[in-house]
Amino acid sequence: MKQINRLKVVLVEQNKTGKWLAETLEKNEATVSRWCTNESQPSLETLIKIANALKVDVKDLLVSTIIKKDI
Repeated sequence: MKQINRLKVVLVEQNKTGKWLAETLEKNEATVSRWCTNESQPSLETLIKIANALKVDVKDLLVSTIIKKDI
């Protein structure tokens, strides 16, 4: 499965849980769990709400698409 979001990483960095995020966003814990495992993805609107709740830039929640080349 391709990694698209970094939600699980950001939650760990902030010592927050999926349960906390689910309660904050008023979402089902199973839904947040699927986001954290990249089984499914939140909508862009929800991603912005997640970023606001975690006080991070929305781009910090996404895996970069830039391919780094060795120079």
